[in-house]
Amino acid sequence: QVQVVGSGGGLVQAGGSLRLSCTASGTISSIYAMAWYRQGPGKQRELVARITSDGNTNYADSVKGRFTISRDNAKNTVWLQMNSLKPEDTAVYYCNFYDRFRNFWGNGTLVTVSF
Repeated sequence: QVQVVGSGGGLVQAGGSLRLSCTASGTISSIYAMAWYRQGPGKQRELVARITSDGNTNYADSVKGRFTISRDNAKNTVWLQMNSLKPEDTAVYYCNFYDRFRNFWGNGTLVTVSF
């Protein structure tokens, strides 16, 4: 059984920073891609950032230059450093791990950015 636990959300003022982390534990083979998604109020879930096992990254246009995704393959851990946060970044953030066969989702962590 695989467990994926994310953390690091909270309340921050616009312009501030937060760092999210997520770790997968249990019986899981080599993770190909790790990613962060988010779902804002009344919105569909969207991809925020993704990183593959060889370090290739891609970001949503809305977060480019402000967010940075990184990972530790040995620890099955992914981070999302979020800088210059804006109120429109307010959402529940979910981590996702993909081992080429299955998707594993984290529990979601709430990020609230105030004006």
